[in-house]
Amino acid sequence: MKLEISHDDDWLPICDTAALTPGRGMAALLPDGRQAALFRDRRGRLYAIDNRDPFTGAQVLSRGLIGSADGRTFVASPLLKQRFDLETGRCLDDDAVAVAVYPVRAS
Repeated sequence: MKLEISHDDDWLPICDTAALTPGRGMAALLPDGRQAALFRDRRGRLYAIDNRDPFTGAQVLSRGLIGSADGRTFVASPLLKQRFDLETGRCLDDDAVAVAVYPVRAS
């Protein structure tokens, strides 16, 4: 199966879903030059968020650690450790900050 993300009102094929290791992320370059951080959690759910850490500007969220808090799956930035909800993009440590979320599907 292929992982696709919604980008600019189109579904963009990214990779085979088997390429995603549960609990780890990978980055994908989008046609407009932005990067998406792709994740599969240990239950097999797929996520895609912006790869740019809004606190440092570095493209590193795909290298963060996945965890859960209060039933929410998040990725912790590998730099300053802020946690981002993988469903909403909201920073769990600073309500004023969020990253973009891309709808995903496996086809």
